[in-house]
Amino acid sequence: MASTSRLPDPIQESYEWQHAGACRGVDTETFFPPETERGPRRRRREAAAKALCATCPVVQQCLDHALSVREPFGVWGGLNQTEREHLLRAAG
Repeated sequence: MASTSRLPDPIQESYEWQHAGACRGVDTETFFPPETERGPRRRRREAAAKALCATCPVVQQCLDHALSVREPFGVWGGLNQTEREHLLRAAG
C-alpha cells in the first residue's frame, strides 16, 4: 500500500475566491456560449458577461486564474478567450 504521508495538500483553498464571484449562481451559458452562436446574439451575451465581471470583487483573481491555466473557453475576468490570448502573447 502506498504511503499517504507524501500526498500534497488539496489546493481547493486556492479557489476560495470563486465563492465571492459576481457570477456565482448565474447561468453558465452567459459566460460559455453554445459553439454555434454567432453574430449579434453572441456579442450581446458576451457584453452581459463582461458587464457582470465589471461589478465583480474578484475579477482580478478570476483573470489571473484564467491566464495561469490558459483557459481556452468563455469569459473569465472580463476577457474572452481571444482577448486573453492577445494579452498572453503581448506579455511574452
